[in-house]
Amino acid sequence: MGDVSCRAAKYNVNIPGLSCYTDARTKKVYWRYKHPVTGKFHGLGDNEEEARGIAIEANTRLAEQKMKQLFSIREKISTKLGLSITVTSWLDSYMKFQNERLSAGEIKLNTFKQKSAPVEVFRRECGSMELQSVGARDIATIIEEYKIRGQRRMAQIVRMVLVDVYKEAQHAGEVEPGYNPALATRKPINKVQRERFSIDEWRIIFNTAENSQNYVQNSMLLAVVTGQRLGDISRMRFSDIWDDHLHVEQEKTGMKLAIPLSLRCNELDITLREVIARCRDMIISPHILHIHHTTGKAKRGGPVSTASITTSFSRVRDNSGLKWKEGTPPTFHEQRSLSERLYRAQGIDTQKLLGHKNQAMTDRYNDDRGKDWIVLAI
Repeated sequence: MGDVSCRAAKYNVNIPGLSCYTDARTKKVYWRYKHPVTGKFHGLGDNEEEARGIAIEANTRLAEQKMKQLFSIREKISTKLGLSITVTSWLDSYMKFQNERLSAGEIKLNTFKQKSAPVEVFRRECGSMELQSVGARDIATIIEEYKIRGQRRMAQIVRMVLVDVYKEAQHAGEVEPGYNPALATRKPINKVQRERFSIDEWRIIFNTAENSQNYVQNSMLLAVVTGQRLGDISRMRFSDIWDDHLHVEQEKTGMKLAIPLSLRCNELDITLREVIARCRDMIISPHILHIHHTTGKAKRGGPVSTASITTSFSRVRDNSGLKWKEGTPPTFHEQRSLSERLYRAQGIDTQKLLGHKNQAMTDRYNDDRGKDWIVLAI
């Protein structure tokens, strides 16, 4: 005696392609899935919940494949008739080009990552539209959603990326010259509301960090004494020190800066040499800022991530008892501003130290290891 079909109503089988049958010998119910294209049955075993999940997943994937095929057919028709490609198709090409630029060193990894979220939002909201049929109102609607949520900086980034998306589309000849609906939208205003802090407030936060891991105070000292950005501070290694200078290749600008170890922050009465000496402890590590106590994935002697530095700073800042009446509390980055103010009062060339884009190149160079480094004069 063969297998017999089970009663669909009893099992409430309402998923396309999914069915069940009863083994006449064992009286056990088994599940199967019929492929809508090939017509073949695929056995799914006797677990009803698992069979339903597999059938739903299969239908979802088949639907996605069908949608891609439709997009492909539509793209071919559009190309033959001289019509605009879809937003989705162009975004695929755009991100491929950005990936090539990243590999060639034309853009930084952070810049590449910054483009990903706006591109996916644009794909989700306007993916099926023709690239040239998107108007300023469509993009303004996307930007407005971020403004409503109070994410004005993200709104700025979305607009900036979509402006670039259409600039590249112009270069590729996918839209008419000058066609850029993102550029026609109003640029969101993002007023920085973080408060700066004084040297006295800095000292209170620094003292609060006394019982934290050593890297917390050391990172604060490096921030003020070197004036460098968070990412550059996190990447500092003892091997970057030679010829009595700390060599920093700034991630954001690419500038190669040699900072004398004799650089002194008069307000803190400490030199860079003394800060580095604080960082040389009993733990063997190539990293100037390193983990002292293993916690989770962070191993003793390992590098300290930028996230750990900012999180630790925020924690000790909040535990310091200080209150800021206006705006949001100062972040780790605000120490860069504090450094600039302190060194400007000392007569140090802060444009050179901070690595701002429009600074004038100096005449003094130090040819080390085959590279030119801008040497900070003090």
